[in-house]
Parts: sequence; structure tokens; C-alpha cells
Amino acid sequence: MAFPWSTKDLPKQIFINNEYVASKSSRKLTLHNPRDGSLVANDVALAGQEDVDAAVAAAEKALPAWKKIAPGERRNIMLKFAELVEKHGVAIAELTRITLGAPYKAFGAFEVGLCAEAFKYNAGWIDKYGGESWPQGDGFLKIVRNEPLGVTAGIVPWNGPVGTIGLKAAPALATGNCFILKPSEKTPFSSLALGTLIKEAGFPPGVFQILSGDGSTGALIASHMRIRKVSFTGSIPTGKKIQEMAAKSNLKRVTLELGGKSPAVVFDDCNLDNAVMWTANAITANTGQVCFAASRVYVQEGIYDKFIEKYKEAMMQKAKEVGDPEADGMNIGPLVDEAQFKRVSGFIERGQRGQGKLLVGGQRVGDKGFYIEPTVFTDVDPKSEIHCEEIFGPVSVVRSFKTEEEIMKLSNDTNFGLMAGVFTQDINKALRVASEFESGMVGVNCVSMMFMTTPFGGSKESGIGRECGIHALRAFTEPKTIMVNMSY
Repeated sequence: MAFPWSTKDLPKQIFINNEYVASKSSRKLTLHNPRDGSLVANDVALAGQEDVDAAVAAAEKALPAWKKIAPGERRNIMLKFAELVEKHGVAIAELTRITLGAPYKAFGAFEVGLCAEAFKYNAGWIDKYGGESWPQGDGFLKIVRNEPLGVTAGIVPWNGPVGTIGLKAAPALATGNCFILKPSEKTPFSSLALGTLIKEAGFPPGVFQILSGDGSTGALIASHMRIRKVSFTGSIPTGKKIQEMAAKSNLKRVTLELGGKSPAVVFDDCNLDNAVMWTANAITANTGQVCFAASRVYVQEGIYDKFIEKYKEAMMQKAKEVGDPEADGMNIGPLVDEAQFKRVSGFIERGQRGQGKLLVGGQRVGDKGFYIEPTVFTDVDPKSEIHCEEIFGPVSVVRSFKTEEEIMKLSNDTNFGLMAGVFTQDINKALRVASEFESGMVGVNCVSMMFMTTPFGGSKESGIGRECGIHALRAFTEPKTIMVNMSY
């Protein structure tokens, strides 16, 4: 089947019960292209209460058969879907780019690949995710089964709208749940386009559905009495609201992957070029719109001047890669929209008023679109907002430090705890510091990475629960203990 969607023919309807249908709500989403501010569409479906109810009803109808489908058949459907995502990867990435502004080679290809890999990886677990049994020495055989939760949902972010689908939908579907996807109102097109592939891959009607909408749609999902689980990636304030709505409704299970203000600690004995490369890449990938970006860089005083010189040079080179995401050689596109551009620009403007010293960047690039230079502040006040708050743009702060004890205290003096990095050639120091970080993930001589096989998520206010690996399967299943009386 030919892929019917393109930037000239956008998917604008919701996908329920394996069909594209008009939303019952009269409200619509309006989207603009961040490369030049031009209107993309003003008639994209915004799912309301009736639409959410219809999707839940379809999922409930499909659930009994989907739970009982042969493992090999479920695996083959998921593998077919992954194959189709890869086949149409360029077109899918273009549907994201038109409202996110992410260049294909620098980000789009990675994200589509992540989605496909997540479906392949989780499909491989289907007949390998076993339960447990305990001996009957006391007269009772104990069996523990991992059972699907039922109707589940995922609310994905605008900065990774395709990759995060794989992280949420794939483990949910692999473990026998039905799944409702709610893309961000800022980047809905690539998600909506997947309906075509869902049907072609062979998912039964009602098993995998897509509801575009804004925060009001997300609230309906989080508070729905018949949805048993919601996995959300996004901001801390929204995550807190979702957890509250989940608790007040039916105590649905919640996974939250929230924000970060990740520290990278660079010691005197590091490989300097390696540290510069990783920290520069980590704050400019996807225009800095990454939850685990290394936005706080701490450098030991013995190499501070050398690091700053090389880090500044790296950022100046990155600035040459800022531009039209459709043009060759441009690896850093615009910020997602005018609101995000004003937010990041506001942090930069206020940062120059006594919070720190502007080392490089800070300017708008061009006179249209939402482009901004990679920006670095030094000598930053550790109590200032640019040091403490998540900016979500290509903006980092750098400070020097003397001792390990001093920098660990500063690194952990935050309510965030998603990612951290340590750069040193002393393995003992590396492991000691890694264990002391209050963070869900730590890189040694690297930073801002994730793997399909290992748990992804944060501590403190950076989230609850984990994605990826067996941890994702556990998040979408409930253990059931069965006790067999062997002496009866």
C-alpha cells in the first residue's frame, strides 16, 4: 500500500477502531511552521469527551481477543508495523519536521529509527516475558502471572513525537493491552499518519488508536474511569496534574518522564576533547529541546580555561549549523514555535542582567522563523533561574569547581534528577561519583544517552517509573499471585 500522507496532504482526522473519523468536537488545532512562521493547518481534529469515550469503548471491545491472540501472531503484527515505519521513515519524519523544525539527518532519522526499534525489541519479549513459581514445601504452589492492565494510553511530547510512541505503545501492546495514543498539539501529524500503518500491519480494530488534541484531551484521558494506565512524557507541572487526575479518578497506573537540568562534571584528568564534544552535542541536539540535555557543565579549575576555550569554539561551530531544516548542512533547526522562542529568549535576556556572563551566542538567527544561537553563560549565580530552571533550548551554564565534595553537593542541589555525566580517566572516581549523583541515569565519559535495553527515567521531580527494557513491560502489567493447595 502506498503511504498516502505528505506535507501537502496532511492527516487531520482522529483514528478510532481502525478508521479515520471526524472528531465530534467542533474545536480544531492550528499549527504553524517554525522555519518561517507560516500557517500549516487550522483544521486538525481536537478530540473531546465523545471521542475519548468512543476510543475507550472500541478498545474494551477489542481487549479480550487481543489478550488471547497467539504470541507469534502478535509478534508478527508488531514486526510488520516496525517494518512499515522504517519503509516510510522519511515521509513520517517530514510530517514531524513541518511543525517541529528538526532536520532529518540530525534528528528525524534517529527518531523514526527509535520507534521502529522499540517495536522490534518489545515484539521479541512477547514469548519470553514469563512469570514465576515458588516451591510447594509448605503445601501450596505459588504461581505469579504478569497480566495486562487493559485499556492504556500514552501522551507523547512535541520534542520527540515519533520515538516516544515506540517507548510507550510497543511495551503496552506487546503485553496484551490496548493502547490509545495522544500526540502533542504541536506535532500531531506524524502520529496521525501511523493509522494507515496500524491497519496495514494487521492490528485488529480498537487495539491501537490515535486521538489528536490539546491539554484538554490529555485531561480527559488522565481522568477517564475506564483507562487503566497512562504514560506521559512532558513538563513537571503537567505531570503533577496528570498524577492528580489519575488518583482522583480510578487510581490508574502512571508513568511520568518529566524534565531535567542535567549536570556534567568535568574533572582535571578527563580527556578534554571528549568532554567538550559530548557536552556541546548534548545541549544542541534537537535545538536543546531535550529533557536530558547537559545544561549544567561543571569544570574543575585546573582545566577550566582550556575547556572554556574549546567549548566556546565548539559552540561557534554549532552556530554555523543553525538554519533551515530543509537545507543541506543545517543540523540545528528552529525552536518549535513562537511561545518556546519567547520563553528561551526571555531566559537569555534575564540571564544577562546579573545572573552570569554571556560567553557566546544569545542572538536570534535571521529575521523570520524561531532560530537562536547556541548560548553559554559562565560565572553563573547558582541561585539564579538560568542555573536552576529547565530552559529547554540550546542554552548551558558553566561553573568551575575545586573539590569533588563541593561539586557533588552543587550537582544534587536540585529537584531534577534525570541524567548526569562525569568525565574522568580515574575509574574509581567515576564509579564513586556515579553512585553519588541523585539521578536516574549517569554517563561516564558520555552524557545524554538512552538505550532500549536499560531503564530510562528520573528520580525526584524528574519522574516516576521507568521506560525501556523489562521495566517497561512491568509498567504495563499487573502481577497476579495464584495459590494452589497441593494437599487438597
